[in-house]
Amino acid sequence: MPPRVRIAPSLLAADQARLGEETAAIAAAGADLIHLDIMDGHFVPNLTIGPGVVRALRRHTALPFDVHLMIAPVDPFVAAFIEAGADLVTVHPEAGPHLHRTLALIHGLGRRAGVALNPGTSVSAVEPVLGMVDLVLVMTVNPGFGGQSFLADQLDKVTELRRRIDRSGRRIALEVDGGITPETAPQVIAAGADVLVAGTAAFAGGAAAYAGNLARLRGDD
Repeated sequence: MPPRVRIAPSLLAADQARLGEETAAIAAAGADLIHLDIMDGHFVPNLTIGPGVVRALRRHTALPFDVHLMIAPVDPFVAAFIEAGADLVTVHPEAGPHLHRTLALIHGLGRRAGVALNPGTSVSAVEPVLGMVDLVLVMTVNPGFGGQSFLADQLDKVTELRRRIDRSGRRIALEVDGGITPETAPQVIAAGADVLVAGTAAFAGGAAAYAGNLARLRGDD
């Protein structure tokens, strides 16, 4: 039996006035991780939250914080987000001059490290550091805003990464983020993803609907 697909709801789609309550509610509904999108208005065209908000949210759940840093330069901010409660820190190859050094910094601070690939970023960008990553994130939208349409042409990238990860023999999570719905989730799972980031599809309908939303994304309902 294949491993259970993990769901990482993105708080970008939660009620921003009630982030603490939303974090607790989605955790209680069966989320596996909490995905935090950190945007700087420079590397991507949007602004979201900083380390202070991450620290404030940490007391609302024991689930791992999956922190996606869409900021450049990224190295000066890694320690602050780890100190705030990040368990896994994902960075983009384009966000600093030395990806290997950035990943070593994250590991040196005792956390897991990931690499995110934008739609225009080749699989080859992660190949030189595949031996030191814990997660590869494939963006199936261009990062910056929630609610975008799924880019189906990125499925080949997921398939290729699944092949390379399996060939490496390492336990590396393969995460997909962007336009994930009950309709697109089966496609990315079939391509080889084992972690799904979902925003709107996870938080639709309010807290009473969250458990059902997550079950539909996993294909359990």
